[in-house]
Amino acid sequence: MRELLAAWAFGALQPADEKAVPLHLAECESCAAEAERLRETVRLLGGPPGAAGGNGATGSSTGTGAAGADGVLAVALRARPAVPRVAEHAAPYAAAVAGLRALLREVDGSGRWNTPVVHDWDVRDTVGHLIAADEQLARRLGLEAHAAPSRITEGAVWEAAWEARTADVIAYERTRTPEETVAAWSAQATALLATAEARDPERAALATTLMGVRLPVADHFVVRGFEAWIHTDDIGRALGFAVPPPPDTHLWQLVRLAVRILGMALGLTAAPVLFTVTGAVGDVQWVLGSEDEPVRAELVLDAVDFCLLVGGRYAPDEVPRGAAGDEDAVRNVLERAASLAWL
Repeated sequence: MRELLAAWAFGALQPADEKAVPLHLAECESCAAEAERLRETVRLLGGPPGAAGGNGATGSSTGTGAAGADGVLAVALRARPAVPRVAEHAAPYAAAVAGLRALLREVDGSGRWNTPVVHDWDVRDTVGHLIAADEQLARRLGLEAHAAPSRITEGAVWEAAWEARTADVIAYERTRTPEETVAAWSAQATALLATAEARDPERAALATTLMGVRLPVADHFVVRGFEAWIHTDDIGRALGFAVPPPPDTHLWQLVRLAVRILGMALGLTAAPVLFTVTGAVGDVQWVLGSEDEPVRAELVLDAVDFCLLVGGRYAPDEVPRGAAGDEDAVRNVLERAASLAWL
């Protein structure tokens, strides 16, 4: 049920869930609190308080209350395409896509496409970057790329290939209108969420190598959700909007995957560190590094801060943390986490 709360907040539930969710919220205090937080997020994106209508336990599940809002959410709800049902592994990507669509409606209404965002990209360039990023998974799942054919040769080092492709796609999108770029990104995202792999965990269990990492397709969907949220946050900061973190269930999917990849990057020779990630669902711990030595240090990070570190939005010496023990061991974990970013 918690996986449906983001869709409920955006008025994007499937018909079969429209009655079940409000009934559950009336009985479950935990889900009702999370639903209210998400609905408040919708209010912040969509207009003044009350625009989304109702409260966390009894608000409209069909989006009719939200459709009357003055602002981006109302436009987004009227214009959104049909949202296919997705499995748990694709839910973070589906929610991040919905959030970015809503934010881009605000950009379209204000005409602030040239606002600098990150690196040397403006808003439209950042969307172009996401087209290139999603394109790799889309091609593996049999979807066609909308942009010019790739000039990357077989066997190219993935970092160089990635930089070349994202540069090519951004250059191509600069020849088009921002609205065309957003439409292309949105269409590709919709197509990805409509694939069998987005809905069938068994099909998504097959592994493939993207961005130099071999993971199940399910995990690559989680990575796509992570990147879409990071760049939504980038755009929001540039425009002065506070973009909330993903819902807790989605956030912890991102955290667990990031810890797995970090563990692989550190290997079994690094000095072992007890790594704790804190958040609304509690504290979760892992031992990273060597299995043959006693723990040399402890490191504590907030879940959102950890994701921002892995996403390249914190430098290793800037991320808020709690630490004790071997400073070199702690620094090694932080630096290796930051080195994973390609965003």
